[in-house]
Amino acid sequence: MSATAQPDVMNFLNEVSSRFPAAISLAAGRPTEQFFDRLHPGALLDALTRYEQHALRSADAAAVRTRLLQYGRTAGMIEEQIAAQLRIDQDVPAQADRLLVTAGCQEALALCLPALCPDPTDVLLVCNPTYIGATGVAAGNRIALHGLPEGDVAQAVEQSVAQLQREGRHARALYLIPDFDNPTGRVLDEAQRRAILAVCARHRIVVLEDNAYGLFRYDGAAVPPMAALDEAGSVIYLSTFSKTLSPAFRVGAAVLPDTLFGDRAARHALWENLVQRKSYVTVNTSPLTQAIVGGLLLAEGGSLRNWIQPMAGWYRTNRDTMLDALQSTFAQLSDAIGWNRPAGGFFLSMDLPFEFDAQAVTDCATRYGVIVMPMSFFALDASQNRRIRLAFSAMTPPQIRAGVAALGGYVAQRLEQCSKSEMHAFAEAR
Repeated sequence: MSATAQPDVMNFLNEVSSRFPAAISLAAGRPTEQFFDRLHPGALLDALTRYEQHALRSADAAAVRTRLLQYGRTAGMIEEQIAAQLRIDQDVPAQADRLLVTAGCQEALALCLPALCPDPTDVLLVCNPTYIGATGVAAGNRIALHGLPEGDVAQAVEQSVAQLQREGRHARALYLIPDFDNPTGRVLDEAQRRAILAVCARHRIVVLEDNAYGLFRYDGAAVPPMAALDEAGSVIYLSTFSKTLSPAFRVGAAVLPDTLFGDRAARHALWENLVQRKSYVTVNTSPLTQAIVGGLLLAEGGSLRNWIQPMAGWYRTNRDTMLDALQSTFAQLSDAIGWNRPAGGFFLSMDLPFEFDAQAVTDCATRYGVIVMPMSFFALDASQNRRIRLAFSAMTPPQIRAGVAALGGYVAQRLEQCSKSEMHAFAEAR
């Protein structure tokens, strides 16, 4: 998938359901709408009022009105509440004076990547495959990408640094989703995270830790975020309320470390760079939606753990439903088909013995009534051409079962067309 094609892929991800309205979508990784009724207009007004009352403790009514309705502070106005929530819920050592409130995590990426990679010889390291929103921002800013193969990320970073140095280029940043990766669902364990941090500290590579799904764990013990393990000042932590509250708010954050590789002045300079860039892009994140998020955090005592419990239960049920449906549909094809069991998040990945591309999406949707996402859309090369991403977050259990059954029909039809040599090669590769 070429860099120039990536913006079209992003549009495809956002609009795929409207293109095939009759099909069940296992493609879009949107949050469920089952709990949107908690954010009805009255609840939103209550949250706004609660934040207003909080603000009136330190300012008069005219000043608060100006804060809510006028152009706002570029760095944000609820940084104290967000920093507290990250400390409580994620053990991230966030402080308000180094937290930038952004229009979702996507804006945080759009600000951080060009700031960290300003020169033509600068390179952004990414896992292959990875979130298209990050590689799309890099492509749009003409930032060179270097893909890391799946497996030992720390070792891949070390090898990539050496290769890039031989080419006269420099790895400046590493973009990662350590918890429940989009698109693969992978989780990095603590040992892997510490190894990555050690390599990046040694080579002064900034880690951009995207943790959109971190609170949605269904199995096992939580792993500390890399920002919580960071002792060198190498991690910028990216957060969003799009999954925990609502994507309509467009509120997220970029949290800088206390020092940048031990240099507090360098961290402050980067902070000012990001604020200046934001002032030319969105000017400020909407004060009204910031106030609503701030009011919701105040109502929840600063933590979203209780708020997300019913959502996490829904997603766990959906994941289990999908895993059960995959097992019952493809149990007789275990030599040809494989998938992972994600411990959290919104996605799992599936291996196929045949290529699945954009045309396959159309065929599968129009003939079998189900939409799935080619993993090649998230890849930098052809290594992912025989994988797909399945999202279980937005659909209901009956829809998931019907969607997987429909996918089974498509796969059966494609397998009839596969040669014995292709099947053997796939089995050998697995």
